[in-house]
Amino acid sequence: MGQRTLKGLGYEGADCSLLLVDDRRMTEFNARYRGRKRTTDVLAFPMGEGRGKGLHPQILGDVVISVEAAARQAHVLGHSLEMELSTLLIHGILHLVGHHHHRAEERRRAMRLQEELLRRYFPTVRT
Repeated sequence: MGQRTLKGLGYEGADCSLLLVDDRRMTEFNARYRGRKRTTDVLAFPMGEGRGKGLHPQILGDVVISVEAAARQAHVLGHSLEMELSTLLIHGILHLVGHHHHRAEERRRAMRLQEELLRRYFPTVRT
């Protein structure tokens, strides 16, 4: 997110890395870390979990996005690749800070927050 901060969410000054990959590489990540031998659109690897927990609280973790999956989704949804990549980045960051969508209420809350953050941080990105 560059110099932008997650104001109001308690993550001012925090960093994350972004890796853009193709479907082949995403399939490798998904198989290795989630046991699913297929591609996906976005994966998030939070630093605040596992063995690295607490080592560097200013580093949120890593977001990996398949550009090929994003392009397919953008086409199906009828909006730009830029919009889809922005959406997936926000989605991944929300996972890094602990927002999940396993249950319906979690999904609704995460989607509302995702839309709010898209408007706040990517106001010029639209269809």
